[in-house]
Amino acid sequence: MNQSPTLIEQGISSQKLKTVSCANVLTLAYQSLGVIYGDLSTSPLYVYKTTFSGKLSLHEDDEEIFGVFSFIFWTFTFIALFKYVFVVLSADDNGEGGAFALYSLLCRYAKLTVLPNHQEMDEKLSTYATGSPGTCMAIGDSVLTPTISVLSAVSGVKLKIPQLHENYVVIISCIILVAIFSVQRYGTHRVAFVFAPISTAWLLSISSIGVYNTIKWNPRIVSALSPVYMYKFLRSTGVEGWVSLGGVVLSITGVETMFADLGHFSSLSIKVAFSFFVYPCLILAYMGEAAFLSKHHEDIQRSFYKAIPG
Repeated sequence: MNQSPTLIEQGISSQKLKTVSCANVLTLAYQSLGVIYGDLSTSPLYVYKTTFSGKLSLHEDDEEIFGVFSFIFWTFTFIALFKYVFVVLSADDNGEGGAFALYSLLCRYAKLTVLPNHQEMDEKLSTYATGSPGTCMAIGDSVLTPTISVLSAVSGVKLKIPQLHENYVVIISCIILVAIFSVQRYGTHRVAFVFAPISTAWLLSISSIGVYNTIKWNPRIVSALSPVYMYKFLRSTGVEGWVSLGGVVLSITGVETMFADLGHFSSLSIKVAFSFFVYPCLILAYMGEAAFLSKHHEDIQRSFYKAIPG
């Protein structure tokens, strides 16, 4: 925005500048799909399977399925949409996000450091040693969650090739992970344009399948958007239901990337991409899978793949 007066003086009208600005936002929003939302958009692969992997069992009244979907919807809405999009993304440090940016803000305004880094001459500097634990956790998350996602995706091939040994699944997953991490050195711009169409196609596909399954198997699943089903779920399942909610948390794995990668994009572009594309696509995907599960309790461990038509 600081360049606007100069551009207008050079003959570019404010209307043209607004058009260019909107185009830039949309371009960055599209690029962010290939960098930020890969982990978040692959969560449907294992959320339901993990949630029902313990002692929690399915009954004929489908109260458990409706309750779990209700928990997923409200967890995703409150944490990803309300917390990150409307609150956390506004807490940037000169356009940067992540653990160090938060620590820098705390040092400057809350004075949570013994060193004088909140003076005017040190406005953009801070002591980053205390931010290391948060960074270590972020690095650990960036290593573990892609592994889980890729392994879960490759294991789905066994539905079409039952004779595929588990060792080959692991080997194929390792090859894919090495390939993915090896292209990171080419920079965010190139990686974004390579993976953005893949992520876009993936989200459109799972959301379309979600709509299909909702209409075909159980349109009543829409009523599970009511938080009343969360109360019914906990009332009927007790301790087992409470423990199983650890699987629901997997639906928001990777949401912290929106803030961590803030410096690569812009706050507005990330908000646009998530609010108008990623969020509705994932909600439809979770809804459709829940509708399918309500009629196919025996397929709980392979529900994502079994729910695919054909």
